[in-house]
Amino acid sequence: MPKAKVKRKSTWVDMTAMCDVAFLLLTFFMLTSNFVKKEPVLVATPSSVSEIKIPETNIMTILVDKTGKIYFGIDGQDKRQQLIEKMAGDYSVVLTPDEIKRYSVLDVVGNPMQAMKTYLNLKPEIRDLPNNNLGIPSDSTDNQFKNWVKAARDINPDLRIAIKADESTPYPVIKKVMKSLQELDENRYNLITRLEGPNAK
Repeated sequence: MPKAKVKRKSTWVDMTAMCDVAFLLLTFFMLTSNFVKKEPVLVATPSSVSEIKIPETNIMTILVDKTGKIYFGIDGQDKRQQLIEKMAGDYSVVLTPDEIKRYSVLDVVGNPMQAMKTYLNLKPEIRDLPNNNLGIPSDSTDNQFKNWVKAARDINPDLRIAIKADESTPYPVIKKVMKSLQELDENRYNLITRLEGPNAK
């Protein structure tokens, strides 16, 4: 006798609970995640085994790319506004309120003060191009980097210095940065590195 065929019924699964869980997880990760600050250059930091975390506020960031260009920034929009006003006054650079506001929303900037006005008037998408970021001068004849650090310290004495340099940055450049800091009696600073993995050689 032929076997009786059982009619298959389509299965229906209520996905409401799954959608609720997915949106709860998405909301949780959005609220607890820390967004990475936009930087003008990509820096591949050297690896280390140190697990000391840098605080999220009151940070003075010194960024050094692999070509040796120096970039500088502090946190806090109002503090950045005070910083650019002070530096513009020191270097006799006249900035409009709009230009000051544009600077205050930038996390890290690297240009000589003489080129700052031109830089701030560029369109945002053009501003990040490498040829528009000249780096802050740190030569013995024109050490603007030193003046940025001093001005930032005058505005916020509680700032902690964090140096983020590329792993292929020439050592003399880092030595020059550290020497400038030592001349200002800034002997405590953090070096930003990436945590070395368990299988790293």
